[in-house]
Parts: sequence; C-alpha cells; structure tokens
Amino acid sequence: MKTNNRELSWLAFNRRVLQEAQDPTVPLMQRLRFLGIFSNNQDEFIKVRVANAIRANNLKSRYQRKKIGIEKGLLQRINEGMQESREVFEQTYRTILSQMEEHGIRIIHENQLSERQKEFCRNYYASVISVRLVPLMLRKTVTLPFLSDQHAYLAVKMSNRTNQNKRYALIQLYVSKLCPRFVELPPEKTAKEIIFMEDIIRLCLDDIFFMFNFDDIQAYTFKFLRDSLMSFDDDISKSMVEKLEDSLEERQHGQPIRLVYDKDMPEDLLALIASKLKVKPDQVLPGGRYHMLRDLMKFPRVAPELELKRPEPLTHPDIKPFSSVLAVIREKDIFLNYPYHTFNHLIDFLREAAVDPKVKSISITLYRTAENSKVINALINAVKNGKEVTVLEELMARFDEEQNVEDSDRMQKAGIRVIHGLPGIKVHSKLILIERKEKNATRGYVYVGTGNFNEVTAGLYGDFGILTTHPEIAADARRIFEFLLQPHQYFRCKHLLVAPYHMRASMETLIENEIRNARKGKKAFIYAKMNSLTDPEIVRLLYKASHNGVKIRLIIRGACCLQPQVKGQSETVEAISIVDSYLEHARMLIFCNNGEEKIYIMSADWMTRNLDRRIEVAIPVYDKKIRKTLKEVFDIQWTDNVKARELTDPDNNNYRKMETDRLCRSQMELFNYYKNR
Repeated sequence: MKTNNRELSWLAFNRRVLQEAQDPTVPLMQRLRFLGIFSNNQDEFIKVRVANAIRANNLKSRYQRKKIGIEKGLLQRINEGMQESREVFEQTYRTILSQMEEHGIRIIHENQLSERQKEFCRNYYASVISVRLVPLMLRKTVTLPFLSDQHAYLAVKMSNRTNQNKRYALIQLYVSKLCPRFVELPPEKTAKEIIFMEDIIRLCLDDIFFMFNFDDIQAYTFKFLRDSLMSFDDDISKSMVEKLEDSLEERQHGQPIRLVYDKDMPEDLLALIASKLKVKPDQVLPGGRYHMLRDLMKFPRVAPELELKRPEPLTHPDIKPFSSVLAVIREKDIFLNYPYHTFNHLIDFLREAAVDPKVKSISITLYRTAENSKVINALINAVKNGKEVTVLEELMARFDEEQNVEDSDRMQKAGIRVIHGLPGIKVHSKLILIERKEKNATRGYVYVGTGNFNEVTAGLYGDFGILTTHPEIAADARRIFEFLLQPHQYFRCKHLLVAPYHMRASMETLIENEIRNARKGKKAFIYAKMNSLTDPEIVRLLYKASHNGVKIRLIIRGACCLQPQVKGQSETVEAISIVDSYLEHARMLIFCNNGEEKIYIMSADWMTRNLDRRIEVAIPVYDKKIRKTLKEVFDIQWTDNVKARELTDPDNNNYRKMETDRLCRSQMELFNYYKNR
C-alpha cells in the first residue's frame, strides 16, 4: 500500500505557502507576509516534527521507530527538503525586495543611512530600544544564562587591529508592539525606507560597548530552536495548571536542536555560540543576515495600494442588527461560514445569553482564544448576571499554553467554573450549550463548529459553525458536558459523533457502507474537506473503497498520506489542496448513503490524534437549506482552478488544470455566493 510520509507531505504543504509568495498575481506586500507565514510554519515544524524525528533517530529499536512513523533516513530527507525550500525562500525574498524598490519601498541597513536618518536611529535607540536591551558578556569559563528560542540574537565580536585582544557578547532582539522589528525612517526624497531593529543596534554598537577599548565591533544575527516536547509528572498533589507551568518551564529549557547563523559570522564566534548552546555540528546551519523572519507577517503597512484588500464579512441574511439571535435560532438552524460571515453573530449569541433573564447556564469548550477575548468577556458578564457558566478549557494548545493559563486565572477570579480537560486527552471540540427556561421546560441552544472561538483568527480562517435548538442534539450536548465534568461515567450520543469514543467507529461504518453499496452496483461516493488526512486505518479504508469503485473527492489543505490516482489502489480518488489568502480550516464530510446523503461538519481531521486522543465533535446536518449550501460550497471549492493544487504529485504541487476557460478562485467565489443570497 503506497502512502505519503506525513512529515514530507507537510513540507509539501508549506511549499504551497511559499508558492503564494512567488505568485505575481498576489498583492506584493501580501507576498512578503506569506514569506513570514512560511518561516513561522517552518520553525514550528522543526520544534515539533524534526525534534520528534531526532528523538526517533536515537531509538535503537526499528519497531519503535516504525510505530511512531519515523523510518530510517527520514531525517536526512526532511533536512534536504527544508534546505531546498530555504533556497527558494531566499530567492523569492530577494525578488520581492527588488519589486518593492520599484514601488518606492526600500529596506536598508545601517551603512546606507543618511546623516539625518542616523540621527533619527540613534535617538530611537536611546528612547525605545536601549531600555529593553541587556547585553550578555560571553566567556568560555562562564555558563550561559537561559536563552529563549522565541527571539533572534546578535552575537558580538570586539577586537583590535593592533593586538589579539577579543571580547564576545550577546544581545537579544526583544520584539514587541512597543519595540517592533521594523522601523519606518524619515523619508529621503520620495522613497519609503524601513530598517530592521537589529541594524539600528549595529549602528549603535560603539555606544553600547563604550566602556571597552576596541576599534572593531561587529554583530551577526543567529537563532536557535528548542525541542518543544512537553511532559507531565505524576504528582497528584499538583493541579493541571501547576503541571502545565512546570512543563512550560521544561519546554523553555528543552534541548536546542538547530542553530542557524549569519554565514559571515567568524568561526571563533560561531564555535563559542555552538558550544554554549551545546548543539552538535550537524545541527548548525548557515543562513542569511536576518533570522526569525516570521516577523514579516507584521511588516508595516506603508503602501495600502500594494496590500491585500479583504472584503468586509457579511451579516447572515436571517440575523438582523440589534435583534435577538436566540429568537432566530428558535425558528430555524443557522449556518455560519467564516470569514465570509461575521464572527460577531457568535459574540452576539453569547452576549445576549449573558443578559437574558431566562438563560440559566452557559457551557463552552475553549481551545485557543484571542488576546482580550470578546468570548471570555461575554462569559464573565454572564457570571456577573447570575448565570452558571462552565468552561472546559484545554490548556495544552501548542504554543498558546501561557495565554490559556492567564485566561484560566482571569475566568476563575470572575467566578466561572473552569475545568482543565481530561488526563491524557485534549479537549479540541468547538461546542456551546446554552440552557434557557421557556414556559415549563428548558430549551437547549447549541453551537457546533470547526474552528476556535477566536474573533481574530475567524477573520483569517475559513470555518463552519451551526446554531440549532434541535432537542435531541441539545440532549447530546448536555451528555457531553456532563461527561466532561464526570469523565468516569458512560455516555452515548444519538446524533453527535464524539471522539475518541464513537467517532472513529461511526466514520469507518459510513465508509464501509459506501463500499457495500458500490459492490451492489449502487451509486457510492465520499466527499471530504479537512486540514489533514494521516490516519493509517482511514487511509486503508479509503483505498479499499476506491478499489471497489467508490468515487472519492478530497480537499486536504495540509498533510495527506493518501496517494490518489495510483493504479489498482486509488484510481477513483481525486485530491486537491487550496492555499489562498484565507487559511482553509473547515472540515466537512458528505456520504452518498444510497441516495440518503449524510453530511457532517466537525472539529476533527482524519488524524490518529483527533480520532483517538482528543475530545472532538461532529454534527449531522439535517436542515435541507444548510445541506444544500454545504454541497454547493464543496462544489465551488472543488471547481477551483486558480488556487487549487493537485495532490497526485505532492513533490511538485502542480496547479490544477481543468478543461474550461472560466477561472474559479473559490474563496472569491464563496464571498460572492453568500453576498448574492
């Protein structure tokens, strides 16, 4: 059975992100930001997947390596793939900088400054940067204090031309809203000129190290990345928050696994840095003058005409301004598709529940929320209005744990009942249950979604959500929250599919059902849209389905271990990936089911971790209009021939070609689709 390696498939996805930076039809400054997204993705991949491969490489047992999907030689193939992408990145970056100059936007360094700009930079250093700067002197015999891998650093070498005296130092590049990575300079003539923060520091090296008598002071940028693996101790006296805080500390001090340095750095300085960080020679890689280029995502918006112009989110036609969202849901199910629909509808749903005197309780699962979250603010307001509010907060949202701990503390102080997930299982579902007293009964208002309750990412990620008062779905949601509060009790849902308990079995049954129907000569198909498809058993079943003639269409944004269009294995499988200005994050399944189609939206991908190690929820779609909408949404995306890539050959990421003169860029088509309804 031919499959794609998960890590290599993910690297192919990140190359699709890099393609967006290369695409001349993408607005120029958005291309620069795609380079930032690529860089951020690559760093996280190294800290998680490469670190995992390194640990696996150290395992002696071939069986253990195979069990976690790390075959022999994989690490070398990963490194080769990343190096190829890095070369493309650097060439693309140079091209974009050149095109920016054609539009009067220049990134310059300290040796290109005019006298007026030098004066500005020295004043800026004194007023903004210097108060946040703590140079560390490096000595061979002195242990290096802890360094965070969240920052880039300047390695400084001080020397004299007339003698052998040398000193070394480190400067951390502390980037924040108050001290940004990029600084706009006073313009010379008509050009808009930008300088990296570290080049301002380079300009001021003599001022920083004025106490030393050296005539040559040079600084070189480097970054390093640590293994992000987090482990928990078994001390039952500690709370989940305490264990997480201990593990965050452990992650921060995780073993450095990669050092990337300015290739012009002197060998003695590089050797000193590498020895202090205790990195092996094969983990040390040359790079360019600048690192941590994820900051390109926040490049100043100096040329609005060169930026991506995203349309304003639409209001749902059934939800009127300053009217009751709950009243609308009582009449019909509501389908929301972000970012085409405004996320404010969900905020208003919670805000209304917070003040409605008939609402008695609100239960919600939280995974990643925005800074100063409007969702959390609404929940706190609900508590102040006497509602019983229960939050199942998953602290273990990779790289957002610290924010989640802060949010947890804030909610608990406000009086919200906060439960920190289940031991060994992440709560990844996107579920809300509002209980409202109506007449002599309690009505449940339920929201099930595919994306996080985060108003910031809801403007950038494509996600689905359904609001309903279906009484049996509300009863299922109630069962889920009761289970999350008392996880030792048995529960079974009638409509909602819940991982890791019933979802896998249900989905495997649905696939097997299509296989049986195909064998009987009946129409059979499976259409799926999700972020990743990596679960071996699901892949095996899809191959079996294809072998029996089931028509399969897959829209997979990221890693896809299934190989489509393989003779005798997956000839009826077609698979595409869409990478565009919005991150495709929605999950949807459509099964033919002998003509009685079954349609779901869900928080889970077809990944082992989602199906076996996370609390996930899928909701069946019963409303006829919403079912029609979802099928049309899938069809629009399936006909994309502008931003869709064929997954038949994941090494090449070929853009999809179709026998039609009509261009379909599905994200723009979807906006128009909702606008004209």
